[in-house]
Amino acid sequence: MKTLAKTLKWLAIIIIIVVVGLNATDYGYVLKGVRVVYMTGHTTAFIDDHPYFTNRTIETAKPQEWEKHKDYNTLQPTKRLLDTNEKYGTIALLIIKNSQILHENYAEGYDKYSKTNSFSMAKSITVSLLFKAIQDGYIKSLDQSLTDFFPDFKGEFVSETTVGDLASMSSGLNWNENYYSPFSMTAQAYYDEGLKDLILDLAITEQPEQNFKYLSGNTQLLGMVIEKATGKSLSEYLSQSFWRPMGMNDFGLWQLDGKNGIEKTYCCISTNARNFAKFGQLYLNNGNWKNQQIIDSSFVELATKPRFKNSPEYGYGFWLSDYMDKQIFVMRGILGQYVITIPEDDLIIVRLGHQRDPLKIESFPLDFYIYIDEVYRMLDSESIGLSSYQSLNSLSV
Repeated sequence: MKTLAKTLKWLAIIIIIVVVGLNATDYGYVLKGVRVVYMTGHTTAFIDDHPYFTNRTIETAKPQEWEKHKDYNTLQPTKRLLDTNEKYGTIALLIIKNSQILHENYAEGYDKYSKTNSFSMAKSITVSLLFKAIQDGYIKSLDQSLTDFFPDFKGEFVSETTVGDLASMSSGLNWNENYYSPFSMTAQAYYDEGLKDLILDLAITEQPEQNFKYLSGNTQLLGMVIEKATGKSLSEYLSQSFWRPMGMNDFGLWQLDGKNGIEKTYCCISTNARNFAKFGQLYLNNGNWKNQQIIDSSFVELATKPRFKNSPEYGYGFWLSDYMDKQIFVMRGILGQYVITIPEDDLIIVRLGHQRDPLKIESFPLDFYIYIDEVYRMLDSESIGLSSYQSLNSLSV
């Protein structure tokens, strides 16, 4: 008994020393990470974590409901799709065909209003705000210099870096995209309250406009540029530019780095599957929403085509795929959040959930291909207007 008491005493002392040490350094945010993640029974960031952070509301107006397809919810999911949904914890799956909801399914008590974290799908939305800011005259063009907004930003090549470089992940920023270390920039950006200082302490250390390199810091810096250019919070500008005009069915939430802080523009917009789907539909319609040209079609063209020939997987804010020889563009989050848009078949697939497959094939997780394969099988079984569909060479696990 004395040995146990002594052990517990020393354990408590060690914990106190660790806590004091972290708080005395720049790593105090690690404690919040432990509190938010491990003390809630998780091992990583999770889709329902917005209550543990400060959020800014994205106001909506009169909802514009999706039309339902005449065959709404009559298609049966394949066994492989059902097994994949169960394996990776899918909580929302939407199939939108010809601008109508054809299939809609929720699990674990989630529904069409449930707010879950976009994670990096927010990057596509932030780049959309850049396009809007250019149209509104707040930013001159994609070629406007970063130093016009942050003249003291550091780095050998900073004078050559443009807002378009930030949007296309080619800025040369010295951000370290590490998802596993609790002491990484990514972890600090997520849990610390000094996000702006973290970003402004970076530098442009590589030649921009040379190649694609996925860095969340690019999108965070881009969000700070948009905020400075417009004089508005990103949540306010998102509400004004997209949320209200597109009639989202509920308000959204955008995580901040602290009270009265800035939006985490590389991630963390909480809304529901129906609302995420509207961004896919907007781009499928070349920037037009119900006869209102919200984004110029030239921006849609840029966003959904590769900027660099040697990096065909990315455009401006959107992931790209030529799977099945189709031109596919994708909003994508780290836990398998997808808005998959396939224009030639007027098709959008939205998947939200807890996990994704760890195996990557040509820049995409395996489950991405499974959702496409099995949705096409569902559609083909009912001959739902897929004249271009022939056959699939399914990927095997």
